[in-house]
Amino acid sequence: MNVSFKALPLLIVLATTDAFATDGYFAHGYGMKSLGMGGVAIALPQDALASASNPAGMGLIGDRLDFGLTWFKPTRESEIVGNGGPGNDGKYKGNETKSFIIPEFGYNHTINNELSVGVSVYGNGGMNTDYNKAIPLFDGTNANRAGIDLIQVFIAPTVAWKISPANTIGVAVNLAYQSFEAKGLQNFDNGSFTSSVGNVTNNGHDHSYGAGLHVGWIGQLTDVVTLGATYKTRTYMSKLDKYKGLFAEQGSFDIPSSYGLGLSVKATPKLTLAADITKINYSEVDSVGNSISNLFLSGNPLGSNKGSGFGWKDVTTIKVGTSYSYDKNLTLRAGYNHSS
Repeated sequence: MNVSFKALPLLIVLATTDAFATDGYFAHGYGMKSLGMGGVAIALPQDALASASNPAGMGLIGDRLDFGLTWFKPTRESEIVGNGGPGNDGKYKGNETKSFIIPEFGYNHTINNELSVGVSVYGNGGMNTDYNKAIPLFDGTNANRAGIDLIQVFIAPTVAWKISPANTIGVAVNLAYQSFEAKGLQNFDNGSFTSSVGNVTNNGHDHSYGAGLHVGWIGQLTDVVTLGATYKTRTYMSKLDKYKGLFAEQGSFDIPSSYGLGLSVKATPKLTLAADITKINYSEVDSVGNSISNLFLSGNPLGSNKGSGFGWKDVTTIKVGTSYSYDKNLTLRAGYNHSS
């Protein structure tokens, strides 16, 4: 089957059309209060999900137990053009799975005035496309609906120290779990496209596990101004063996590193303004960052060490938010989040 260079990006679209978040496939924020402020949290911890954004925040929130649920209802659609007329071209809706419920949980305990321990449990998942019919370009038999499903869950045990009255540092171990499934890609499951026939599509969910580190600092410069900084290492994951013919490096799908800076300003006793800038290093993970054009270079089929990825560049995210404490029972929040 002839697949033009125009068509190949849609193979990648299947795995990237929908992300739970605005920031690639990272959530735009963690914790309901952060979500309500565009995701800002690096210098403004507000609940026991703080470790997801900055582990140092756990040293400033006291004893807390927090639960959250997000209802997410995305709209997903892809279009193929210039690939053989009506048989291949057309729009395809990927909304057969319509809604997602994403839970989160956090607990924090203050041991003494300087030391806190806790855990944040959160996800990057919800990246899903579920097309209502087969896509002929991907499955010439028209027998298999196309789609992907990716879930990432983090459990982050955290220790935070108040090293001085104005400075707090924190360290978390990111224990990660992934689940992935691809379906409806039969036309790529052959020796012309993949290094591992039979490990590209329709193998059900596969699972992988891994770990990384997350460190952070929060410093209160004045009674009004607070700064924060954070760095999350690459999370090294075990391979997705059922899809070693799809992802580069024989099924490798690590979670990229990221870092950021935050600012919080207590403008008035009731009004808080905050902003974060973060960088997510998607290009450091070959299965995400490798160019799709690698497939056309000799010796680089899907699944090989230099096999095609999503072609994603690194993402810079700017978040700004505000909260206004109307009274002791009502706080109003608003935010804005923009990713490159």
